[in-house]
Amino acid sequence: MSLSPDEASRFAELLNRHAEPVVARWTELVTAGLRGRLSSAELRRQTADLQHAFQQALAAGATDLGDEAAAELRAQLSELSNGRARQGFSATETAISIYAFKEATLEALGDQSDVAALKEYLAFSSFVDRAALFTFDTYVRVRESIIADQTEQLLELSTPVVKLWEGVVAVPLVGTLDSARAQVVMERLLQTLVDTSSPYAIIDITGVPAVDTQVAQHILKTVVAARLMGADCIISGIRPQIAQTIVALGIEFGDIATKASLADALRHVIGRQKRTER
Repeated sequence: MSLSPDEASRFAELLNRHAEPVVARWTELVTAGLRGRLSSAELRRQTADLQHAFQQALAAGATDLGDEAAAELRAQLSELSNGRARQGFSATETAISIYAFKEATLEALGDQSDVAALKEYLAFSSFVDRAALFTFDTYVRVRESIIADQTEQLLELSTPVVKLWEGVVAVPLVGTLDSARAQVVMERLLQTLVDTSSPYAIIDITGVPAVDTQVAQHILKTVVAARLMGADCIISGIRPQIAQTIVALGIEFGDIATKASLADALRHVIGRQKRTER
């Protein structure tokens, strides 16, 4: 059920006449739903802005949320969703903040028992429902964007490339190495090799809980890519359990240097540097 232009105009007049009590009741309902996690002053400002945006949209003849006349209302709803998503509120709490507008408006109508008034309220209620759904959808998109950004940041933090000394960099890997993380490791290692002109790179897998065929392939691809950049890679952290797994899987590291610990890898690199300097 959609609002007619006349119904939209009448509700705009109603919201204008009862602005204060509607905003006050709406703020009260939202405050109860958010359990005090936003100040009353902040909530009142938000509800007053939204009430005004609803009123202006209806006064301009908006009968659907997608109408041009509702552009400012959509902007206000998007701003609310964006803020709530970043403040850690749930999508349900955000949508309920809009649904509460219906109850606040219904109380402002008073005792309306005739069928025409009820039909008009149902049409208005449907308009608010679409606004709440718009808020919900916007919230979900914002949260997905935030999660994607956080995931990217975590990947970067979990794959540091450390310059140990001139000519030697190390990549200490901790946790499971999947395709996405392996790509980040490769990109960061290659970029560091370019930036530092280092001929040696140590890939330490001491913190990798298990090595399967997929993990081994990721490591080998990283080593091959580094070699194409002119750097030799040493893989350290080959514990007995990992060594047994690699043998059982039939994985061949070929002529790639492997060491049991990071200390062994460092001694290996120091020895090679000394031989090169002679």
